[in-house]
Amino acid sequence: MRKTFIITIIIFLTGFLQCHVLSVSAASQIKEPIRGIYLKASNTKGPKFQQLLSLIKNTELNAMVVDIKDDDGNLTFIPYKNSPYYPVSKAYITNPSELMNTFKENNIYPIARIVVFKDNMLANRNPGLSFKTKTGVWKNTRGDSFTNPFLKEVWDYNIGAAIEAAKLGFKEIQFDYVRFPEKFETFEGQLTYNKGRFQQINGRERVLAVSEFVKYAREKLLPYKVKISVDVFGNTTVIPEAKGIGQNFTEIAKHLDVVSAMIYPSHWNGIFGIAKPDLEPFRLVEGYAKVEKDRLKALQNPPVSRPWLQDFTATWLGKGNYKVYGKAEIEAQIKALHSQGIEEFLLWNASNNYTPNVDYTPY
Repeated sequence: MRKTFIITIIIFLTGFLQCHVLSVSAASQIKEPIRGIYLKASNTKGPKFQQLLSLIKNTELNAMVVDIKDDDGNLTFIPYKNSPYYPVSKAYITNPSELMNTFKENNIYPIARIVVFKDNMLANRNPGLSFKTKTGVWKNTRGDSFTNPFLKEVWDYNIGAAIEAAKLGFKEIQFDYVRFPEKFETFEGQLTYNKGRFQQINGRERVLAVSEFVKYAREKLLPYKVKISVDVFGNTTVIPEAKGIGQNFTEIAKHLDVVSAMIYPSHWNGIFGIAKPDLEPFRLVEGYAKVEKDRLKALQNPPVSRPWLQDFTATWLGKGNYKVYGKAEIEAQIKALHSQGIEEFLLWNASNNYTPNVDYTPY
């Protein structure tokens, strides 16, 4: 009997240790470096999701950035009926728990994308939280409206959506559109809006509002033990600050775990001595990374750099100004990051049609 008892204990301990080792191993697979893709909420099911899941499982990629509050301002799953987001929710993600289990089973690091101040739904439902013209809520040339970054009510609304994502089990909250509309400074005089406590402060009130939102969001999300990241314009890094949209790279980065600059070669004009940046992805990304490295070095506790890279072709630039982006162009961007010590990145393709056969560690 004693022998049987000892054998049982040995079997139990062996099983426990095996499980423990497996759990540690699984966790270590998704710690670092994080390399991921953008995933539209509508693609979290069906054949497209299986295709993208296969991409992750069979390459060095290990993360997915999923829309939880999308570009229109919709929550992408149905919350409880008393939720303030219920009226603006869409069942793009039909079973959030199942999705999170799939991520866990496949060692995929889940990042929740929260589109912040670009928000058609909230702006139209509550114009007082937006910018108004004489005829109604302001819209840009693409028909999009923004909510007002000066208002704490708008901050809390977006942080609440982030908390919804954290409760689902997302490990990181990625805030996007953390800014005022582009070229805001050129037409703000035509708008009616409330600056709250951010009155004229040496022309930097927009910068202060955006930076303080990020700081506030981090504080509010601390109890949920999620990492905080923000998408910023790449150009914001190479200039002291973008007062018009309210982005100061340094002031935002000091409150983050991860900073994700959008450094798509197609989005630059004659920078770093490159006449046509889309044609030279390595030089563009290398030039950017050098500048960013210097700015992050100046911080006491710098965040991890995890830039957004281009996996799409910018035909809108016109003949002679763009090239078809495929395996070579994507690998060139990754090599450029590596040359400056950056090992993490995210790939953007709005339709989730990612280039096949890419070596994501082409060193």
